[in-house]
Amino acid sequence: MTHPKIFLQHGDTQSQNRLGRNAVTLLGLLTMLALLVLANLLFGARTLPLTMLGKLWQPAADDHLSLVLQARLPRLLCGMLAGMALAMAGCVIQALCRNPLADPGLLGVNAGASASLVTLGLWSATAGLSLFWQALPGALLASALVYMMSRAQQSQGQSAAVRLILAGAAISAVLGAYVQARVLLNPQLFDGFRYWMAGSLSGLGWPEFHALWPYLLPAAALLWLLAPALNLMLLDNHTAKALGASQGWQGLLAWLGATLLCAAATAIVGPLAFVGLASAHLARRYLTLNFRLLLPGAALIGGAMVLLADLLARVLMPPAELLTGIMVALLGAPFLYLMARGQNLKEAS
Repeated sequence: MTHPKIFLQHGDTQSQNRLGRNAVTLLGLLTMLALLVLANLLFGARTLPLTMLGKLWQPAADDHLSLVLQARLPRLLCGMLAGMALAMAGCVIQALCRNPLADPGLLGVNAGASASLVTLGLWSATAGLSLFWQALPGALLASALVYMMSRAQQSQGQSAAVRLILAGAAISAVLGAYVQARVLLNPQLFDGFRYWMAGSLSGLGWPEFHALWPYLLPAAALLWLLAPALNLMLLDNHTAKALGASQGWQGLLAWLGATLLCAAATAIVGPLAFVGLASAHLARRYLTLNFRLLLPGAALIGGAMVLLADLLARVLMPPAELLTGIMVALLGAPFLYLMARGQNLKEAS
């Protein structure tokens, strides 16, 4: 007869091995992100010497130092934080919708931010506002409308996840048509936000960074506290409720946190496709299904993905610069294909 202690020891060993793998994975992701930060500081239209980094804390003025502190550093910080925010929002939205193909665009944030820009862009009273403050109200309002519609239509045979997806698709379609109509009627609007629509980090500075982080930190902390509830939301409704998860207020708080992350990031850098979707999938693939690890893991992947895309956008055709959103799409589209192909092969086997 096998002694119970053998099973306990075997379980402890598996748990320790899993914890060790997760720690190694997170350390590897952190190292990759640090290397990309270094590369973004040094490379671009002008390549800077590595010795320049030792002068960052010296007050003496220098052309190289000014380039790093006033242009490259705030730009990479904005891009990194935006990628982290979209990645964490992607994890949460996939849990709430119970759909591995859900991404932050389902919130209606992208369409809401665009609609807000083309609306406020015509008012002289908002002419002095940055794109961030013009886009943020619409992003938040659109997401709130999606949530209220999904809660109001408690139709028979439809789960909350399905209602969220349908409401998000409906709001995005309506607002997308509104944006197209406004641009056709006022062509000058297109020049004002075309780079934002394509996703660009060009021109981002310290004001944008200081506008971004106050939204991201509280939202990320909120989702971290909700991690146990998010773990249960991956289960079916009856099991989740039996284990203590509230689809009501806990789901609302998770939606609010994801909305703040996605709205603030989108308002700064524009709609970056695939970041939330790809980061969440990669985090689940290489880390355990625990949101206390998934959220930071996805954040590291999302930040690294945006930094890699921005680095390629700046170095591929110097001194010209490609749009970061284009590079993100070029990196993300093959991933989406490989992910779908892998899923088909798994189902076939």
